[in-house]
Amino acid sequence: MKDENANQQESSEMEPEASQDADNTAEAIQQVPVEDVEALQNELEEWKAKANEYLDGWQRARADYANYKKRVEREQAQAYQNASAIIIRRFLEVMDDLDLALKNRPNGGDGAGWAEGVELIYRKLSAILEAEGVSIIDTDGQYFDPNYHEAITHEQHPDLESGRIIAVVKKGYRLGDRVLRPAQVRVAS
Repeated sequence: MKDENANQQESSEMEPEASQDADNTAEAIQQVPVEDVEALQNELEEWKAKANEYLDGWQRARADYANYKKRVEREQAQAYQNASAIIIRRFLEVMDDLDLALKNRPNGGDGAGWAEGVELIYRKLSAILEAEGVSIIDTDGQYFDPNYHEAITHEQHPDLESGRIIAVVKKGYRLGDRVLRPAQVRVAS
């Protein structure tokens, strides 16, 4: 109880001091010349404007960094795809040679065993290229499309209408939507 009474006395003694401080502050504000108040308000507005300017600059820098990061990621993906395309094009020549060898494979004797080994290598290489996203450009029953085909010859054909592909001379390949090598074809005219 004694503690409570002591606390009440202290708080009652502080209350007059607090009200005196408030009175002193109010008197001090009233004594400040109007020009000084206006100058302080102007300075406050200047600082607010500068703070807003810094905030805008920071937000722009943050957006620029996010855009930069996205651009770098796109460029890295494009560089990877370009490097892959260069390497894969080199393997396409090997695929052509293996394909040609398999078309002329011997059916009997010792050569047949070798041909089976070559066919296994061809299938393995095809599987690797497929895993990388390489696909053969479809030419069966298609019309000539200069985006995907390269016309080697234009020939008269009694059974096919003009613009249809007669035969494929060399297979075409693409990586995703990108053409690595157009298919070399004979076209009906």
